[in-house]
Amino acid sequence: MSSAPLTRSVLLGTVVAVGILHTLVPDHWAPIVAVARRRRWSYARTAAGAALAGTGHILSTLALGLLAWGFGITVAARYGTLVNRASAFALIVFGGWIAWGGWKEARRGHEHGHSGESASNERTALLLILGSSPMIEGLPAFFAATSYGFSMIVVMASLFALSTIGTYVVVSLTAVAGFQNVTSDHIERYGEFLSGVVVVAAGIIALVL
Repeated sequence: MSSAPLTRSVLLGTVVAVGILHTLVPDHWAPIVAVARRRRWSYARTAAGAALAGTGHILSTLALGLLAWGFGITVAARYGTLVNRASAFALIVFGGWIAWGGWKEARRGHEHGHSGESASNERTALLLILGSSPMIEGLPAFFAATSYGFSMIVVMASLFALSTIGTYVVVSLTAVAGFQNVTSDHIERYGEFLSGVVVVAAGIIALVL
């Protein structure tokens, strides 16, 4: 009796599990939640932002897979490590910039008014950083599936994308909803600063892990 169907099922389950478990790490969704709460994003905008970050994550992972296919897993792993580190450092710098601006505004004792263009640029920068970090651990399953044909790779990539993007959106929305009833004068005053601190912490976690 052929073991091919069982092997396919295991590979499909693997990419789904990797997509979910990898995305549950706080450095993926915590920055989105921090900025979404501070900027008072709607659920729709938060979901769109999380989906965009997840899409970038998927594309960078698949690009890394193509690199591994053409130049070898050693080169791809080295490239992926460099990109992950660069993304982590970018999060730290970006979060530090937010925290510093928030601290100065809090010390002045008034809310900081952001223009629509400034907020949009900030959101875009954050999501580009989050989406640039590939999931190296998802590649082995794709390599193992190459003997089953291109259609198998397409199905795996689709499930990988759905599980990753879905987890981004669900976790981000759940966390934002959980903060809705948390109100405090100090939190409101120092919200910008705290948002930056969360993003910095996420970058440090990503760098260490």
